[in-house]
Amino acid sequence: MIIEEKQVATSEALSESEDELENVVDARSRSKSLIEFRFRVEEAINGNYLFTSKADGEAEEARLWGVPLLPSQGHEGTDAVLNKFLKAKRYKVHEAFTALRKTLRWRADFRPADELAPPQDNVWFTSGADKEGRPLCYNVLGKEYQKNLVSLGDQSYQDYLRWRLLCVEEGIRHLNFRPGGVDSVVQILDMRHAGGPTTKEMKLIGKKMITLLHDHYPGIVHKNLIINVPSWFLTLNALNLRMLGKRSKNKFIFVKPSRVTETLLKYATIENILVQYGGLRRENDTEFTSEDKVLEAYIRANGTELIQIPVEAGVSLTWDITVIGYDVTYREEFVPDDECSYKILLQEKRMGESIRNSFYIREPGKIVISILNASYTRKKAFYRYKTRQSLPIYRIYN
Repeated sequence: MIIEEKQVATSEALSESEDELENVVDARSRSKSLIEFRFRVEEAINGNYLFTSKADGEAEEARLWGVPLLPSQGHEGTDAVLNKFLKAKRYKVHEAFTALRKTLRWRADFRPADELAPPQDNVWFTSGADKEGRPLCYNVLGKEYQKNLVSLGDQSYQDYLRWRLLCVEEGIRHLNFRPGGVDSVVQILDMRHAGGPTTKEMKLIGKKMITLLHDHYPGIVHKNLIINVPSWFLTLNALNLRMLGKRSKNKFIFVKPSRVTETLLKYATIENILVQYGGLRRENDTEFTSEDKVLEAYIRANGTELIQIPVEAGVSLTWDITVIGYDVTYREEFVPDDECSYKILLQEKRMGESIRNSFYIREPGKIVISILNASYTRKKAFYRYKTRQSLPIYRIYN
């Protein structure tokens, strides 16, 4: 028995040693591929046969995503960019080099970073970051433009693709590509107001977008979170995703409307999730920042949770609160310390969105927030608050 245990231990040790050796070999092989790739890129730029939009004699200015591609310039981000193409092509140098040249040619022809005024019912913007510091890039699709897309011709089709890519390009501007730095983005596609699968053009755009991200933005999009997904979209993109490998497919996460906030919380903190998606972040917020402390509370099934915020007189108290999944009864009131004073009911309603409120405190007391959860599952609340010295505002009526 002792001998068998020793043999098993020896076998496991040998197995671990073999795995470590394989990792070392892989690391050496990848390092060798990078060195070879750097040499090929350097040679191509100096020989003016790496296709770029720069004129002859300006080869040293060849760039991708704002990063110089000439290795001898010693820019910290050059290896990070080259590694993305190597990794996408399983460290096969020739294939990586070909992919890089195709991307540079495509960018010169398609010009994805050109500024465009977006359609009125479409929104493309970057707001907040995930837990690793990656920019969150939002694409909010609108109905009207998609309905009219079929009648607007090929130029509109190309512009629409560029609008979709502009958000990714904006996110790239926040990346530094330095060792240990942030070198990818999280793309969030909101399908809440998207129309049905009625146009051939919309199907083609979905397929084309997947191809463009796969071919010309290797490793740039960490995750594609498609939220508020209708059932027809799942069926449609199940076909589009067949063209991708398993690793690329894992980058696409489809989220039903009921699980949007819960899913986003796996990637970003609540203060970095926009209020329209159940978070606490508001654009151009003058009250709170992402640095303000956020507290948590659990509301048991068929139970009530009380959140109490003590305050002194002569200040204004502002608070934010959201409950994952909503569907709770929400109540706010001011309770003074003096038992002879009256309680003040601020509001009471069914929660269907993130809530922000403010109240001027005339006497010492506390804000009491009651959350009634009538469902059969436990819910989680996030909240934050701050006070500031202020004076009450009085209105004089004639």
